[in-house]
Amino acid sequence: MLPTKNFSPQQLSALTAFCLSAPIAAALYYFKPVWWIALITLLVVFLGSFALILFMVQRFIYRKIKLIYKLIYQTKASKREEFYYKNILPQKSIDEVREDVEKWAEQRKAEIELLKKNEAFRKEFLQNLSHELKTPIFAIQGYVDTLLNGALEKPEVNRKFLSSTSRNIDRLVNLLNDLDEISKLESGEQLLYKENFIIQDLIKEVYETLSIKAEENSIRLIIKKGCEVPLSVFADKEKIRQVLINLVENAIKYGKKNGTIEASVYKIDGKLILIEIGDDGAGIAEEHLKRIFERFYRTDQARSRKIGGSGLGLAICKHIIEAHGQTIHVRSSLDVGSTFGFTLESKKD
Repeated sequence: MLPTKNFSPQQLSALTAFCLSAPIAAALYYFKPVWWIALITLLVVFLGSFALILFMVQRFIYRKIKLIYKLIYQTKASKREEFYYKNILPQKSIDEVREDVEKWAEQRKAEIELLKKNEAFRKEFLQNLSHELKTPIFAIQGYVDTLLNGALEKPEVNRKFLSSTSRNIDRLVNLLNDLDEISKLESGEQLLYKENFIIQDLIKEVYETLSIKAEENSIRLIIKKGCEVPLSVFADKEKIRQVLINLVENAIKYGKKNGTIEASVYKIDGKLILIEIGDDGAGIAEEHLKRIFERFYRTDQARSRKIGGSGLGLAICKHIIEAHGQTIHVRSSLDVGSTFGFTLESKKD
């Protein structure tokens, strides 16, 4: 049997017309064995059948297919598209049309999956944002109500409550600043001012800034031996400072008492510099590693909120590094520690 599934409408019409005309010509030749009459009959019936069948196929079947294509692309047909529908589309086999429709269906399925994923992410984000906002707001409301109900007249109480209110306001301000920062990074509004600078010098500056916090937990801040040779990078210095501060602050928060935070710097291939910040703290469970850079994602909800922070630090780090066209990653094991690393362009001449 002939493989007809890839036939064009013309080929399919011709085959059908031949199947009709051949038996008629053969029957006529059987009753009146004159070869030229049978041949003329064959040609006339073949041509007539071919024209009629092709017309019906293009008129009815491809009219429906044309509507399907219009629904697929959801556009008002331009002159070019009308030319396509009139001249190119009828040349396609039904199987080619099926492949086009299946391809479109797969694209729509992928889009729907992405929309579902984004919707779930949006819901989770709004829930987390609501929680992050409610916590300090309710605390402030409680302190203010207590002060208004008489505690304001008690010096030993009012200063304590006002200090707590101030801390919660600072938390709200930091949260809003982080949200503003991440919005600008996502929209591309945050411009980068790239320059050449020695990355080890910036790490030392960050260490000095956070030295008091580290001393409170008896944590040492060091640069790994063998990584002292100055390496220059081409990046936005203040943005990278922000990344390093976030990573080192996290390492201090979740590091262990009398632990160590170690910075490493490596030249990869002459074009990229790898910077890593490692600690010997509690580490992160494997199931959390894929989501660690999501906004408001916390591996330990209760402990994270007790320690503080907006929950946006790592998300901001990710957006800053990606704005530089680079990547950020994490390696971690429970009770061993975590290492966050990112790449930057090496010095440009």
